[in-house]
Amino acid sequence: MALYSYVATDANGKVSRGKETAEDHHELIARLKTKQLFCTSYKELGDRVKAVSYTYKTKGLAFLCRQLSSMLVAGISVVRALSIMVSQEQNKKAKALLTEIYEQVQMGRSLSEAIAQKPGAFPNLFTSMVSAGEASGNLDMIMVRVADHYAKENKTNNKIKAAMIYPIILAILMVVVVVGLFTLIFPMFMEMFENADDIPPLSRVLAAISDFMVSYWYILIGGTIAFVIIARTLLKTPATRFRFDKAILRIPKAGELLGIIYTARFARTMSNLFASGLQMVECIEKSEQTLGNLYISERFKEVVENVKRGEPLSQALLKIGVFNPIFIAMVVVGEESGSLDSILSKTADYYDEESDMAITSLVSMMEPLLIIVLGGAVALVLAGIFPLIYGSMDTMGQG
Repeated sequence: MALYSYVATDANGKVSRGKETAEDHHELIARLKTKQLFCTSYKELGDRVKAVSYTYKTKGLAFLCRQLSSMLVAGISVVRALSIMVSQEQNKKAKALLTEIYEQVQMGRSLSEAIAQKPGAFPNLFTSMVSAGEASGNLDMIMVRVADHYAKENKTNNKIKAAMIYPIILAILMVVVVVGLFTLIFPMFMEMFENADDIPPLSRVLAAISDFMVSYWYILIGGTIAFVIIARTLLKTPATRFRFDKAILRIPKAGELLGIIYTARFARTMSNLFASGLQMVECIEKSEQTLGNLYISERFKEVVENVKRGEPLSQALLKIGVFNPIFIAMVVVGEESGSLDSILSKTADYYDEESDMAITSLVSMMEPLLIIVLGGAVALVLAGIFPLIYGSMDTMGQG
């Protein structure tokens, strides 16, 4: 990320000068266009922008937005609000970040420009909403929307984390039980019957697995770590991530539930952005970025292109086949009535509740699967042990 100085003109020919961060000059020009400025000249400054020392997570961002919105609604200026937030911040890295933003605003830069100078510290959605609020003169009301948005997102994240606690514990228990069966229980029985003449094939296979786990445990641990590292690395590549994100949407039932969660995110973000006064295309692009699914992101390129050609949003969304038909129908109603922002807001409220139910359903689907796997592992070991026990009893009876 480089720092540029620029000279630009607006639609009325008024010249303005300033500094802006961007990856290259193409992004610089694009950034200025979003501000209704046309770049006439630019110069890349020698120093690069320092990496941010702090990145806001959803919980911290929700609290920050709530603080800022409350003070702005109360009539406190942005500079004074930032000063108060800096004095109250306990986290040293967050305090340093807010201090730098406060100093930039105090020198005359807008809040959105100061935030843009800290790429990576805030989500793109937050930056866009602040910029839209400043452009419309309704930053206080926009910040209330942003605060509600991130508060609901944090609430959803907390529900997912809480719902995942039991499956994670169950998965850990399953691994411990399986390892214990093959490294402790099964070897004890095999020692008792190591001189038996006719050991069943299943018992021999399980004995071989048990011996491998006991003798070469370090290979298993190293292999597991290597598998996790390779899998994480592959999922970071666009091609693999695209196939993975597409595959999870094709899983019966689970894919449908994930679709509800994605619909809730899109509806909420789109509602906030559109109500802030941003252009439709920009709203779509920013909303898509919050979904976190590369397959859907690629399909959204079609949506953007179709909307640019004048096609209604509802028709463009219908073509990609990602969202629930009920959601598409609500978008149609919003377009026909001219109240798309309010319709999206009400639809988002509905899908927020549906999303909560979808999360619960997804977790409830995982629990029986883990129990079945655990039960299957125990049954497999018992199937290998019982024939040996029965065989020894028959031998004793014949003796």
